[in-house]
Amino acid sequence: MDGHRKAGFGVPDGSRSETTTRTGRFCDLIVRFVAMILTLAAAVVIGVDKQTKTVPLQLAASLPPLHVPVTARWHYLSSFVYFVVANAIACSYAAFSLVLSLLNKGKCRGFIRSAIIVMDILTVALLFSGFGAAAAVGAIGWRGNSHLNWNKMCNVFGRFCGQGAASLLLSLLGAMAFLSLSLLSAFRLQRGFK
Repeated sequence: MDGHRKAGFGVPDGSRSETTTRTGRFCDLIVRFVAMILTLAAAVVIGVDKQTKTVPLQLAASLPPLHVPVTARWHYLSSFVYFVVANAIACSYAAFSLVLSLLNKGKCRGFIRSAIIVMDILTVALLFSGFGAAAAVGAIGWRGNSHLNWNKMCNVFGRFCGQGAASLLLSLLGAMAFLSLSLLSAFRLQRGFK
């Protein structure tokens, strides 16, 4: 045996260099910060999403159409509300875990380390579920549904749909950042137990 194993971590003494640990910690902090910014941006972009258009409404064939102002807002659709709340929770968690990681200076062990890993994975699931819900409604708004006689919405509210799509992309990138944090943690655990 080249060295004794550290208690509970399965890592031989002296096998990890200080620069590798610092680099891993720095990458973790940067990815966590990027995830926080992306989820914040996704929530803000869709949170300010609103567009008003004047739409002709034909009541009867013999009458001229009425021009009615119609407003599209994110909070009219429950899937968009869920999407905003999911991104706000993910952003809040990213800020909290970033502060926790900075305060522990890479020395978090045991319960805190495990809790951060589990919460990262739960955040990935939360963000992907919010993305799926909002993307499904967005697809109906983009294409409509002829079987249910739902008309397209994005040909009328183009800016609203474009802003919603940008928010979806930001949230997806944020979810990928949290997924990379989970994969980094899994890699560190796997490397530590060899």
